[in-house]
Amino acid sequence: MQSQSRLLDDLARVAAGAAGALTGMRGEVESRLRDQLERVLARMDLVTREEFEAVKEMAARARAEQEALQRRLDALEARQAPAGGTSEPGKLGAEPSAQ
Repeated sequence: MQSQSRLLDDLARVAAGAAGALTGMRGEVESRLRDQLERVLARMDLVTREEFEAVKEMAARARAEQEALQRRLDALEARQAPAGGTSEPGKLGAEPSAQ
């Protein structure tokens, strides 16, 4: 019975040592993978989050400005249509069609 207990103690020590070694290896593998991934991403010419957000903001402002200009153009065309005799959008000051 004593030898069986001693055998189990030895196996437990070996397992604990292996688990410790595996934990160290895991950290090393994660570190190497992280380094490799950083190198790959650095070569991919990706934009930063700040650059992306800045361009996104510029696009939103440009879209809002374009919509405002479109509303102004529509209002001008609406005012011009009765005086100019045309109801076609985009044809400011066009000659009235002959009937």
